Amino acid sequence: MTGVPLPAKAAWALVGLMWIAYFLNYTDRQVVFSIFPVLKSELKFSDEQCGLTGSIFLWIYALCSPLAGLLGDRFSRRTLIVASLVLWSAVTALTGASSSAGALLACRGLMGVAESIFFPSAVTLTAEAHAPESRSRAVAVFSTGQLAGVVMGGWYGGFMADRHQWREAFYSLGMVGALYALPYYAALRRTGAGAPSPQSTSLGSGSTIAALFRIPTFRLLCLVFPSFTFVLWLLYTWLSDFVHGKFSLSMGEAGLSSTAWLQGATLGGLLLGGALADRLYRRARAARLWIVAAGLLICGPCVHLIGNLESLPLTKLAMAGFGLGAGLAISNFFAGSFDVVPAGARASAVGILNLLGGFISGFASLLGGLLKKSVGIPALTSGAALLCLAVGALLVLGTRRHFPGDFERARGFLEESGHAERGPGVR
Repeated sequence: MTGVPLPAKAAWALVGLMWIAYFLNYTDRQVVFSIFPVLKSELKFSDEQCGLTGSIFLWIYALCSPLAGLLGDRFSRRTLIVASLVLWSAVTALTGASSSAGALLACRGLMGVAESIFFPSAVTLTAEAHAPESRSRAVAVFSTGQLAGVVMGGWYGGFMADRHQWREAFYSLGMVGALYALPYYAALRRTGAGAPSPQSTSLGSGSTIAALFRIPTFRLLCLVFPSFTFVLWLLYTWLSDFVHGKFSLSMGEAGLSSTAWLQGATLGGLLLGGALADRLYRRARAARLWIVAAGLLICGPCVHLIGNLESLPLTKLAMAGFGLGAGLAISNFFAGSFDVVPAGARASAVGILNLLGGFISGFASLLGGLLKKSVGIPALTSGAALLCLAVGALLVLGTRRHFPGDFERARGFLEESGHAERGPGVR
C-alpha cells in the first residue's frame, strides 16, 4: 500500500526490476540522437528537424505527464508501468519503418505519449517502497538506469548507423522491450507493490494540483527542475553531433564519447548523492535539496567548458565534471519533493515537474538546431552555465526560507492519515 515501505529484500528487488525498465526507456528515446548524419543523408532532415526529434518528444511527453501522475495516484501503478513499456516498445519498432522526416517525427510524438505514463508511477513506487532513511539511495540506484540507457542508446544507434543498419537498431530495441513485459509484470505482482494511495481517492485532480502549488518549496522546484533539464537536454540532443563535427569522430565514436564520460560520472554523482542525502537526512531534513543545489553549482562551470575547450581529452573531463554535478541533482530532485508534498499526491507532483521539465527542455533541443550555425553550441553552453549558477543560488535561498514550514505541514498530513514517516526534526 502506498506510504508503507516494503520489507528490505522486496524493496531492493523492486529497484532492480524498475532499473531494467528505465534502462530500456532511455535507450529507446536516446538512440535517435546519435544518427543525425544518416537522417540528414537518407531522410533529408535539416538541422531544425533534427532538433525537433527531441522537442516534439519532450513537448508531448510533458503535456501528458500531469495526467499520468494523476492516474498513478488513483490506479494500479504496476499496470500503468507495464502498459507504458509495451506501448513505447511498439513505437520504437515503428520508428525503424519511417520513410520520411514527417513519419519519424510523428513516431517521436507517439513515443512521448507512451513513455509519459511510466515515470510518475515508477519513481513514486520505487521511493515509497523504502523508508525515508533509504529513499534517496533507492531513487539514485533506479536513476542509474537512465544513465546506462543514454550511453547504450548513444553507442548502439551510432554503431548500427555506421554499419547502415539504423532501422534494425529500432526494430531490435522494440523487440527487447516487448519480451520483457510479461516477466516484468509477473515479478512486480510478486513484490506486492503498486496499489493506489487511499489518501488520493478523496482528492479530485483539480484540488490535488492546487494543493501542490500552495507549497512554496514545490513551486521553487517547479522553476529549478525545468531549468536544469533544459541544460541536460541541450547536451543530450546536440553533444554527439557537436563532438562528431568538432573533433572529426565517427558516429559511433561520437555517440560513445558524448555519453560515456558524462553518464559515467553521473553514475558516481547519483550514488554519492543518494548515500549522502540519506546519511545527512538524519541530521537535517533539507539535506536532499542542499545536495541538489550543490550539484547545480558544479554543473555551471563544467557545461561552459564542454562547449569551449579545444582539446578532446579536456572536454571529456568537463563532461565528467558536469556528470558528477548532474548526478547529485538527479538523485534528490524527486526524493526532495516528496519531503514537502502529501503522500497521496506524490505521483501528481512528479507529473507536474515532468510537465514543466519536458516542455522547457523541448526548447533546448529546438534551440540547438535553430542556433547551431548562427550562434553556435559554445555560446549556448555558456548561457546554460549561467542558468545553472542562477537557479542553484536561488534554491539555496528558497530552501532556507520555505523548507522548514513546508516539511512540517507535509509530516502533519502523514500523521493525520496514519502513515507517519519516522525521523528527527526539521533543520
